[in-house]
Order: sequence, then C-alpha cells, then structure tokens
Amino acid sequence: MATDTFGELGLSIIGLGAQYPPNNLKSDELATLAARFHPESPAMQRVLSINRFTGIETRSSIGTSEHPLVNNAAPPSIADLHATFMSDGVPLAVEASQKALAEAHLDASQITHVVSTTCTDSANPGFDHYVAKELGLAQSVEKVLLHGVGCAGGLAALRTAANLALGHRFRGRPARILCVALEISTTLVRSELESIDKTQETRIGACLFSDCASAVILSNGVGEATVEPVYELLGWDHRIIPDTENELGFDADPLGWKVVLSQRVPKLTEQVLEPAFADLMATVGPNLPETYQTAPDFDWAMHPGGLTILTNAERTLKISAEHMRASYHRYMQHGNSSSATIFSVIDHLRSKEMDSYAPDGRVKEYVVGCAFGPGIAVEMCMLKRNMGPRGVQTPPETDSEASRSEVGEEDDRDWTNPEEGKQLPSVPAEAPSEEMRNETTAPTREEEFVNEALASVDLD
Repeated sequence: MATDTFGELGLSIIGLGAQYPPNNLKSDELATLAARFHPESPAMQRVLSINRFTGIETRSSIGTSEHPLVNNAAPPSIADLHATFMSDGVPLAVEASQKALAEAHLDASQITHVVSTTCTDSANPGFDHYVAKELGLAQSVEKVLLHGVGCAGGLAALRTAANLALGHRFRGRPARILCVALEISTTLVRSELESIDKTQETRIGACLFSDCASAVILSNGVGEATVEPVYELLGWDHRIIPDTENELGFDADPLGWKVVLSQRVPKLTEQVLEPAFADLMATVGPNLPETYQTAPDFDWAMHPGGLTILTNAERTLKISAEHMRASYHRYMQHGNSSSATIFSVIDHLRSKEMDSYAPDGRVKEYVVGCAFGPGIAVEMCMLKRNMGPRGVQTPPETDSEASRSEVGEEDDRDWTNPEEGKQLPSVPAEAPSEEMRNETTAPTREEEFVNEALASVDLD
C-alpha cells in the first residue's frame, strides 16, 4: 500500500462511484405523457419541440412513461415523490457508495464523515441517514446534509468535505470522508407538464433532468496509508454572483419542486467563468508547471446543465469540446442529473474511453471542475489526476456497467413492466465534435425558434 497523498494540502480522492438507474428515456417519452394528460397548446408544442433538440440522446430514469407514479389522474404529491425517492433512490446511493468504497479498498467502519446533498427530497432524517445505515457505517460517523445548493451540490459537498478533512488534520486525526449526491428528478415530470399547461410558460426542466447517484471518498492522508489516490484536490473557489438569487432556484410546491429560471442565467454564468478561473489560478497556479497556466492547458469537468452551458464555456474559455469530453458524453447519454452529475463526469473523465478523445491525443494531468447552482453560486476546483494505473479505469466502465449493481447483475427491482426494467444496450461513444453538436441544431426555419429558446433558456 502507498501513501494516499502527494500534495501540499494532503487531500486525495481515493475512490469514486456512479450509479444510474436502468431505464433510458428517449424524447418521445415526454410527448407520450403530454398527449396522455394535456391538450395541445402553443407552450406545450414549444417545449416538445425543444425536447427534440437538447442534444440528449437518452435520460436515465427510475421508470418510464408507464410508471404508476406518473399515471394517476393528478400529479404525484410531495409525499408520493418522497416515497419513491426512498424506495428507488436510496439503493442507487448505496450502490454508488459501495463502488467508491471498493475502489478505495476501505471497510465501511473506516469512514469518519458523510457529506451528502440532494435537491429532490427534503425529509428529516435525510436520505444520508438511511445510506449510512445500509452501508453499516459506525454510529459515531459525522454526517452533514447540504440543502439549497442544487446542481452545484456535488462540488459543494467536496468543498465541505475538504474543510472537514483539514480540520481533522489540524487535530491530528484521520479523515476518510464519503461524499454522496442523489437526485431523482424524472418523477417531477407531471408537475412540470401541468405548469406548462396552466401557465403557458416555456419550462424545459422536463426535457433535461435525469436520475443518478454518485459518490467520492476524500482522504486527508493522516493515519494508516491507503491505496494511491485517483485525484489530488489542490484547491477550490466558491462565489455568489451578486443580486442573482431570483434568477435561478428550486421552490417547494405541493406537487414537488418548481424550477425558478430567468433568461439571464446563461449569460451570467458565462461571464463569471473567466474571473472564477483567474481566482482559482491565483491560489494554485504558482505551484503548477509552466505548461498549465491558461484554460486550454487543462481538461475540464464542467457540469452539463444544458447544451448552452457547455458551448458558452467553449467560446468564453477558448477550449474545445474535447476538453469537456466527459461532460458532453454524460450529458448525451444520461442528461442532467443535477448535483450527482459532476462526480459521474469526474469519474468518467479518467476512463480509457475518454482518454482516446483527448485534445490532440494528449491527456491533461490537471483538471478543473466547475458547476453552477442557485444563488447563483459558482463552484470551481483544481484536481491533479494520477497518471498511473490508479488514475485510469481498467477496464473502462461502460454506461451499461454503470447502471448495474456491484455484482454485475441488472437491477431486479419491481418495475411496472418487467421488460422496461431491462438495461438497454449502451450507445457507442462518439467524440463530441462540432459536427455532432451542429447535427442536433440543424438551421431549418422550423427549428430556429428552438435554437433561440435553448440559447436563452437553460438549466444548470
């Protein structure tokens, strides 16, 4: 066994795991539900048109358009949503955590803290209590559950874990911190469709969001040595864009949670990328090699809140789609799973599959992670990838494998239709080239309004 740190802070990610549910929703699933429960209307047609041009091929979900939860006369209540979150979501979080524990070669008893996040449930005790119980963590484990951080939740959890780890280091104590993000978003589809029908607003949350659980384990390097790190956490930057709390949010409603979104969001997030990166580099840049100074020098793990978020980042930072290859691939294959997406992207980035699409064939040793959340909050971090065997998935995990349990069996929970619960074949990976992106937004007259809507209405 080797020491689990090779940096100034001594903070290392030693295990990662992502778990997607078995159903892969195509765009026609949303149209099916809309036609089943609502009459045609201009707003509904606009949303369904946008749904065909998001760049998402499939969205991961705990069910399909035939699931009982979304087929009652009325949309499900918060109580109904919570019951499904617990029955179908918590097992995903347990499986993702087990993957991270297995890679870290840690026993559950060695976990000292749990930092969790979700924006699709709000019960007390939180879901982290039940994940800890299922994993068999010690009753003395210190738990923190973050709320109100939305899509930035994954990196907010990592930042919180880092500060806890440094606090334990100051006290001379080991910290092995499990960070867990869990989102069950697709169950909100009926509520969103009802809002579209009643308000005639163009609400595209039902087009983008998906379900996922993901986990990382952060070590502070104190105590018994563990396996070599997968990534080293070098530093982070957190900020709030002033006077933007009404621009992006997620409000409680009797029928779930409602996205609060203004047309200014894409522009606001685009404008903050360069100053946030500059501040991060002011902290960690002096300790980096001379070849890592500008944005294109790094690989980027950008939260894929929407296609516009990624394309705006390319233009602003002067990077290519290949720099964000794992972000594009997760977005295309699984959609936006809110807080759980970023750990999945960071995990996928170090796969051999993604290495084959590195810009100019050169994988970057340093990676910038970035996500946006309500507030508007901006989370950014700097990671150093272990370029040895520990930094690469061997063999690389495929999307099919990511949707299976630890023992490699397909999910055998009781879906409404047993055939719907079977894992669909994984879609072969394709380089996220400009041609591919242009293909999803062909400039026909009928689609021009779709492109305009996607440019001005986006979710992070």
